[in-house]
Amino acid sequence: MKSGYRGRRSVLQRILATRGIGQVISVSIALIIMSIIFGVINPAFFSRENTLNLLRQVVPILIIGMGQSYVLITGGIDLSIGSVAGMSCMLSATLMTRGGLSPVPVIFITLLASATVGLINGLLVAKTKLPAFIATLGTMIIARGIAQLSNGNMNTDGIPATADTFKEVFYYGETFGLYNPVWIGIFLFVLFNFILSRTRTGRYTYAIGSNYEAAKLSGVNVVAAETLVYVFSAFLAGVLGLILTAQSGMGTMNAGTGYELNAVAASVIGGVSTMGGQGLLFGTVIGSFIWGVLNNGLQFAGAPLALRNLVIGVVVIISVLIDRVARSGKVDLSKLVKSIGRKFNKTEESDEEKITELT
Repeated sequence: MKSGYRGRRSVLQRILATRGIGQVISVSIALIIMSIIFGVINPAFFSRENTLNLLRQVVPILIIGMGQSYVLITGGIDLSIGSVAGMSCMLSATLMTRGGLSPVPVIFITLLASATVGLINGLLVAKTKLPAFIATLGTMIIARGIAQLSNGNMNTDGIPATADTFKEVFYYGETFGLYNPVWIGIFLFVLFNFILSRTRTGRYTYAIGSNYEAAKLSGVNVVAAETLVYVFSAFLAGVLGLILTAQSGMGTMNAGTGYELNAVAASVIGGVSTMGGQGLLFGTVIGSFIWGVLNNGLQFAGAPLALRNLVIGVVVIISVLIDRVARSGKVDLSKLVKSIGRKFNKTEESDEEKITELT
């Protein structure tokens, strides 16, 4: 009996000791409260149809937000991912319309091209020491230019009927009651969360953001590790571009515009530090849902787009301020979580003592 209690305590202690878990818990509570409020304002908010649509709206932000989270954890930022998504959208649609290629090679070529942009970003930042803001700003403009030039500075025609399966897989189809993009998002989250939390690549990512020089002196190949993070970010942006192509059924030159800012919003709301070294992809999931619930709920409440943008902007600023205050050491956001853990342990210890007395 004692070993069972110790096992349960150790699991909880490991969870509560995770850096950044405090803000993840707080924003999760905020998400629940917001959902309840919007559900009271308009019960249709909790309808099955709206829930499914909300999930499908959140997935693009989650996908691109995960890539941005990786970069932010290293202490960088990737401004190019919105344009990479647009490039992916235009490139995939052009290859299917003018190129006459089937979806399978189109997917491979598009994701390879997207990852190549990430490789360039990574080498510029990690190898040449160009500031991430400047490097990705430049590739943002270049990727948008490629998107515009890929079809002669025009949107493409509708993708052919032979690509209907492509549209079903990446946007319109359903599997086990959920839209396929949701399953894509779940798969990518499981994969990239495993990489970040369970592999050497993930440890190196946190190490670079926490203390770059210490990571380098400890033997980490910081150039390779940091470059890989930007490849991940661009690859995920490429996946988003394929979803946007399937959604619109064509290539649009302005696809992905502003998504890089939405990705930053989802990440920082979810507790990923803009100063590097801290963040959880589960927090990015919650941040993406807060973004989605605010947009969807305020729309149900009849709020105009300008007000929805204003509210999300305020939430982002507050999230960053909380992160800065917490990192400055003036306020320890983890104290509440740790106290909950201590109370849990004391409760179980008293229960254990009672059981011992009875036996």
